[in-house]
Amino acid sequence: MLQRELLYAALGTGFTCLATVLGAGMVFFFKKDMSHTMQKVFLGFAAGVMIAASVWSLLIPAMDMAESRGQNVLLPVGGGFLLGGLFLMALDRLLPHLHIGSDEAEGLPAHWKRTTMIVLAVTLHNIPEGMAVGLSFSVAAQDTTSGALAAALALAIGMGLQNFPEGAAVSLPMRSQGVSRWKAFACGAASGIVEPIFGLLTVLVAGSITGVMSWVLAFAAGAMIYVVVEELIPEAQLGEHSHTGTVSVMLGFLVMMLLDVVLG
Repeated sequence: MLQRELLYAALGTGFTCLATVLGAGMVFFFKKDMSHTMQKVFLGFAAGVMIAASVWSLLIPAMDMAESRGQNVLLPVGGGFLLGGLFLMALDRLLPHLHIGSDEAEGLPAHWKRTTMIVLAVTLHNIPEGMAVGLSFSVAAQDTTSGALAAALALAIGMGLQNFPEGAAVSLPMRSQGVSRWKAFACGAASGIVEPIFGLLTVLVAGSITGVMSWVLAFAAGAMIYVVVEELIPEAQLGEHSHTGTVSVMLGFLVMMLLDVVLG
């Protein structure tokens, strides 16, 4: 069964990683960097998708699993959610990274190249995404007769939609700063590789320890919500016309909700 779960998880996270790679490939077709407004739109859209995915694809299934095992829902779901947020907070504080459009690096001091730290900033976002997609496909592999596969597909499509511009958001600014097209593409593509890595690792952990799936699902949800609240929404609200970011969050949430309803 674990092999089947890993196969499903590899396919799901492979799709979302491919979306990032294709987005990074836009550097071969466009010379200019994204406008600030477009960056706000993409950040807001990603935030909306991740909020909806956290609720429908992670927290609700986690509660259902806990109830089916006769467990108190509050402990595995609430505890896992809190641990996920703390895990991303620790990574955010420790891992040196630099957000696009910023001149001040975060995390521990490091004399790394600017391009490296920009890739690491996007990689932080992709860690919980990979966990979420991998776990959703793992659940689908366990019970193909339910709507779990449709929910996993909806999540993968939603994540893929926001990963495409995310890949471009790494490669295009690098190109505008004088980095070669191929190096900019490689950096953008590399930011998505973490998704299948963490997706498969999370499935291995959840599959090797009995009864922890509800904990791990909630953990991934907490990690995603941390990214949304700490980084995506604030960055989408920067500058004038903050309503652009707000509307984008709502649009991303709506798209993810519609995907879940249509495919489910």
